[in-house]
Amino acid sequence: MPTSVELRQQRAGVVQSMRAITETAEGENRGLNAEERQSYDRHEEDFRSLTERIERLEAEEERSAQMAEPIRRGAARPDDSTRTTDEQRAQERRAAFFQALRRGLPRMAPEQRALVENTAGEILVPEDLETEINRSLPELTIMRGIASQRSTNSNRIRRRSLAEVAVGWGKLETNEQTLTDSMPSTPDEEYTYIEDLYGLAKVGEDELDDADINLDAFIRDSFARACAEAEDTAFTVGTGHAAHQPVGYMTSGGGVPTVAAAGATAITTDDMMKLIYATPKQYRRNGRFTIPSGTELAIATLKDADDRYLWQPSLQAGRPNTFLGYPVENQEDIAAVAASARVAAFGDFQAGYRIYDRQGMTVKVLTELYAEDGMIGWKIRKRVGGDVIRPQALRILTMAAA
Repeated sequence: MPTSVELRQQRAGVVQSMRAITETAEGENRGLNAEERQSYDRHEEDFRSLTERIERLEAEEERSAQMAEPIRRGAARPDDSTRTTDEQRAQERRAAFFQALRRGLPRMAPEQRALVENTAGEILVPEDLETEINRSLPELTIMRGIASQRSTNSNRIRRRSLAEVAVGWGKLETNEQTLTDSMPSTPDEEYTYIEDLYGLAKVGEDELDDADINLDAFIRDSFARACAEAEDTAFTVGTGHAAHQPVGYMTSGGGVPTVAAAGATAITTDDMMKLIYATPKQYRRNGRFTIPSGTELAIATLKDADDRYLWQPSLQAGRPNTFLGYPVENQEDIAAVAASARVAAFGDFQAGYRIYDRQGMTVKVLTELYAEDGMIGWKIRKRVGGDVIRPQALRILTMAAA
């Protein structure tokens, strides 16, 4: 008779098969054919059946464990145990994850290995730990703090070009209303792809064997910092799916309209005002600048007609400086001021750019590759995408040609 852990492994295989069917159809931009639909329905029935068996077995295993425990004063009653079942499983997965990082999957007991191993033989980062890592990213990045974010279970997102809604006044009963077609041409169908972000961390074997090392804090801090730096660069200047990167809003692939500066080597107040007013008014309300630190230093000396500085330092920790009344975010991946360079952006990034996170961060333990150096390697994979979803919400300042 199979255990609940073995049934969970079977169910994971069923889910993988269902995902393969849908991804094949999505990749060909079509619905499921008759054979695929029949296979999908059969897998769905298997999933429901396995779920019922897992729940039944886990309940029996839990009752057996409770019957074997000695009676203790003040212990939780059997009917109270269901409240902590999910929490206990999360703790078990987390403990198994850190054990896998220290020892590797082959050296783990089968029941523990099943808690954290996926079908590709990689170690799955527990959902609660992945959530903690993602929660700390906005504190380390610019784009995650100002752009919209969304979770997905797909390897690409279908999006169609949509214009803003057009409205008009009139009376319905007398057919006096006049409506303008917001999209007179045929919409284009496009995709935003979820890309793989890889990282490598190495830890000394002696350090890893020390009982006092806080792996929990190390994973959260190290993973989050490494991912944050790479993501911010890709969301800003990433060249798209052909290069296995998100689409950066500062690139031509993002489709953001540009505003030409008057000069080639210096930014003026007029250039920055032109950038602001080129952005539609509905997006100026939540507008903000993104520029590198060197460019902010240059505009910090600009003054108005009354010799007052237009740049204002922040008086509160955690809040950005302002220029012409709008927040200034430092994004060091943007080009410095030079002829023909894209040097600044302005607009509502919450409306204009979206980040897609696909759950399922994984780790591979490389025990042999660095054995001679006394090190153990962790190869980390995180799946994330990003794209401009509303180009009209943003504007880019481009310097004049030399």
